[in-house]
Amino acid sequence: MTAFRADAAHERHRQKGRAPMAEQAATQAGSQTLSRGIRLLEILANADRSLSIAELAAELAVHRSVAYRLLRTLEDHALVTRDDAGLVALGAGLAALSSGVARNLQQAALPELSEIADELGMTCLLAVMVDGGEAVTLVSAAPRQSVAVVSYRPGHRHPLGRGGPGKAILLGMPERSWPAEIEAGMSEQLRAELARARLAGYASSHDEVVPTLTSIAVPLALAGQPPASIAVIHVALTHPESVIAERLQRGAQSVARAYGA
Repeated sequence: MTAFRADAAHERHRQKGRAPMAEQAATQAGSQTLSRGIRLLEILANADRSLSIAELAAELAVHRSVAYRLLRTLEDHALVTRDDAGLVALGAGLAALSSGVARNLQQAALPELSEIADELGMTCLLAVMVDGGEAVTLVSAAPRQSVAVVSYRPGHRHPLGRGGPGKAILLGMPERSWPAEIEAGMSEQLRAELARARLAGYASSHDEVVPTLTSIAVPLALAGQPPASIAVIHVALTHPESVIAERLQRGAQSVARAYGA
């Protein structure tokens, strides 16, 4: 009997230890699925066209059946859509979600972004820093009258060390506060470029994030918000860099006042 009770106690202890491990495995699997779904949306947001399921599966490094199950779930919530050819694009459901992100900041910024876009004939955007050392476009405005309009959708993200919007965010921060991911991979060339940009008061880039696009950007500091920047992008500059930067600086001041009010 003693031996039986010891074995039973051992089995109960073994099963007790297995349960948390099973729960942990289930949690990890759920987290992985969620992570893949979010990553899929990011891939679509950064693409300049609709993508096939095979392309999405390759980007995610998963089997097509896994990508298909993710898509079906996202479709149920109108976050993605598929056309008759089966190509996948972001869905209208994302607009409802994005409208609630930093709503006050978007409302404060959009009138000024629209005014700058119309005045300069260039798409104007507001980008903010997110975890991982990246800049993400929060809101953008295209000029109403322009021969060539550049579409730059909210949600587009890129490393802070690439592109005018990201570099301008770094300009608005003390170097000691730069994300570790940026510091670790920063070249001496980029550090020197940022030093010159800090003296000029604005950052610029060409062909760094999206091929053929040029950007000019200035820092935007807002109480209670992550470091941000205001930028314009176009295939070619419509005015000298210094003139564009001066207009963006006035715009940043107007946004800051509107947000503070």
